Amino acid sequence: MEGRKIRIEIEGLEFTIEINSTQLADLVWDKLPMEASINLWGDEIYFQTDIEFEPNDLKQVVGIGDVAFWPPGKALCLFFGQTPMSTRDEIRPASGVDVFGKLLVEPKLLKVVKPGQSINLAKVQDLS
Repeated sequence: MEGRKIRIEIEGLEFTIEINSTQLADLVWDKLPMEASINLWGDEIYFQTDIEFEPNDLKQVVGIGDVAFWPPGKALCLFFGQTPMSTRDEIRPASGVDVFGKLLVEPKLLKVVKPGQSINLAKVQDLS
């Protein structure tokens, strides 16, 4: 199931993420469509879900454009720059996350997003 894509809409901004073929990515895919209210933590968008998952391989440092699950908050996270925990050129989440996808948009475009905005996620169906 490589190449699965999710369309994200945030009040006028629309873009896509690509998810991998892990158990977590499958759980997220099966929960779609999804709607939530955005929180920001530095240059990280995160929003609560009802996903229950205990990942084995948590990352303490992520890359720009990574999409991840944060277990303590049952939250999905979109990293588009540094967080308050970041050091130098590293992007650090509040605690370990499980990375399961990548933004397919220039991350800097997400700097216009505001807390409290609505985020909608839906499957992109392959029409080929």
